[in-house]
Amino acid sequence: MTADPGGPGAGVVLVAEHDPAVAELQRRYLAREGFEVEIEPDPAAAPATAGRAAPDVVVLDLSVAALPADLYRRVADAAAPAPVIAVTGPVDAALARVLGDRRVERPFAPRVLVGAVAEALRGTGIPEPPGLLHAGPVALDTRGRSASVGDRRVALTVTEFDLLEFLMGNPGRVFTREQLLDAAWGPGAGAGSRTVDVHVAQLRAKLGENNPIRTVRGVGYVLDR
Repeated sequence: MTADPGGPGAGVVLVAEHDPAVAELQRRYLAREGFEVEIEPDPAAAPATAGRAAPDVVVLDLSVAALPADLYRRVADAAAPAPVIAVTGPVDAALARVLGDRRVERPFAPRVLVGAVAEALRGTGIPEPPGLLHAGPVALDTRGRSASVGDRRVALTVTEFDLLEFLMGNPGRVFTREQLLDAAWGPGAGAGSRTVDVHVAQLRAKLGENNPIRTVRGVGYVLDR
């Protein structure tokens, strides 16, 4: 077992992963976002490890064919109320229904796993790792100034990033165009309200069908939770 100190309050993640190289990659990315990480190299032993470690989230490798059929349920029971994220290969419809949205399919980008962990923590009382903002599959790394939708990296201009960061940092709040101008361009920047409309349109085009920015007619824009 290995554990890495993370940022205060970010939470403990138990990674039950049979492949040492994959486990180390997961550890590095999660620790970089402030999580404390414990590695269990034998997924079959995850129920006992979860009961001892009391993690905030479990990342469970279910891609090994010889694992017990009821392993996911046993880990979920042992870790409760912590959520369990399953790492799988392709699964049938019945198992997909059991696992729901808390599933990451191999091969996956490490940032997809980090996003899944952060999403699973919502509603558990554990804060998301510092520097990460999420709106559904849209993820924003404010420290690295990078954006992604699922496993697709999205290239944003400086202003597009600042505008999206402000909206994602204040989900559910409606902002006028003037307020968004002050937030993304700075007070007295001299840009007109039409500039906001242009940049929102650009953001929507880049984010695609997962775009979370909604127009509030006669007022401005809001980022849906």
